[in-house]
Amino acid sequence: MIRSVVLAVVWTLAVAATALALGHSVWWWIAAGPLLALAALAGYDLAQRRRSLLRNYPLVGRLRYAMEKIRPELQQYFIERNYDGRPYDREVRTSVYERAKGIAGQEAFGTERDVYEDGYEYLLPSMAPLPVAKEPPRVLIGGPDCARPYEMSLFNVSAMSFGSLSAQAVRALNSGAARGGFAHDTGEGGLSEHHRMGGDLVWEIGTGYFGCRTADGAFDAGAFADKAAGLDEVKCVSLKLSQGAKPGIGGLLPGAKVDAVIARTRGVPEGRTVVSPPYHQVFGTPRELVRFMARMRELAGGKPAGFKLCPGSRRQFLAVCKAMADEGTGPDFIVVDGAEGGTGAAPLEFADNLGTPLTEGLIMVHNALVGAGLRDRVRIGASGKVATGSDIVKRLLQGADYTNAARAMMFAVGCIQAQRCHTNTCPVGVTTQDARLTRAIDVPDKAERVRRYQHSTVSSALEIMAAMGVADPSGLRPRQLVRRTDPVTVRPYTDLYDWLEPGELLAGPPREWADDWADADPDRF
Repeated sequence: MIRSVVLAVVWTLAVAATALALGHSVWWWIAAGPLLALAALAGYDLAQRRRSLLRNYPLVGRLRYAMEKIRPELQQYFIERNYDGRPYDREVRTSVYERAKGIAGQEAFGTERDVYEDGYEYLLPSMAPLPVAKEPPRVLIGGPDCARPYEMSLFNVSAMSFGSLSAQAVRALNSGAARGGFAHDTGEGGLSEHHRMGGDLVWEIGTGYFGCRTADGAFDAGAFADKAAGLDEVKCVSLKLSQGAKPGIGGLLPGAKVDAVIARTRGVPEGRTVVSPPYHQVFGTPRELVRFMARMRELAGGKPAGFKLCPGSRRQFLAVCKAMADEGTGPDFIVVDGAEGGTGAAPLEFADNLGTPLTEGLIMVHNALVGAGLRDRVRIGASGKVATGSDIVKRLLQGADYTNAARAMMFAVGCIQAQRCHTNTCPVGVTTQDARLTRAIDVPDKAERVRRYQHSTVSSALEIMAAMGVADPSGLRPRQLVRRTDPVTVRPYTDLYDWLEPGELLAGPPREWADDWADADPDRF
């Protein structure tokens, strides 16, 4: 019925307008033209066989596709409340935008969150708060084997590759890091010319070994050493084992995207599709991983070496701890990426179902190192939806020494959470290589916004710690973070999770850890 009425109306009006245009006045073509186009489109919808909806409901069915296309914008701007949006709610996004612009963010009339909802967490203030620290503390990265340690900020730019981000976005992030004195992780896409704007770099390599690979895709030690040891702006080197949104999966960069700059940066042929396997060639066992950490550090001229992972099996991580103890060496730092961490593109099944969330993953890695007697030589970074000062404090409480942020830093550059990162159509030019779109990013202005955002967020974390009666992160304890488990019960983190004592796994693991510790083998994953 609907189809018949729509077709009859459109075709009748098209015929009538055309007749009037031919017989009375050419001005009727203003109406006849669009109506003829609609009539032709209706005929095409009827004839095509790809979409059943359009075949049965020509023209009208297209409204469904139009609404579906703008659904994320409608959801974000008109439907979601300030505190329930995903991946980041409006409150968090607004906080980042205001800090990046230098606006003091204040809220009137109290919190909008339900403080009696299951899962609500809060930090405990002190009856004797302290003055806010004048200078933010820094974290010394570098174990006993490290000749050139690095002082890391509490809050840094997390791994995002050039290619995933535009050149202008990378330049803004690195320039902001240079102005603010914090670190910028390159991501696994290679160390590009756009990363070299004066900011401190953590050079990350993944399974593709971009920027230090042989013609057949193997690790090139010489090329790695030239950059890692030879470039002063490279302060640390990192091996990516896995990342939050897609742990255990490789990647593919279509040849059409491999232009001259990306090819030069990654050390691959221009115009040819590049495949990153899901596994590494440089190690196959925990012991080989630990030995490769030592090799990376040596090739980098004694700079800190570490790895990043989204944790999975506790037994496997304990096997790495045993290998570290056996070999007498290991990483200088480990970045724990939570399953809630973001990426430009990932299969839905991976993003929704694979990997350990940051809270559990971070606490597990921290406890494993503590229990194995290794925590004092390894620093832990935390990444995965860290965006505010309270986020930083919570992660430090849970075992991190410092934090990294990716998407929040993208907000500071101008990201509007359009969620088109994988389509090359980012409307603000952050995650696209389309020159028509990337021109929107004014690098000096966005660099200053990145600096202001990082500075304000660290300052917020220091204010929160002072309100808790803590002078610096070393004074934070898990008991200062509380979670509501039901409407009438709240429990501190000391009760919710196991917290091992130094060397406890060596002396005699607790029952909850005993089986994994016994099964952990430094010579197999």
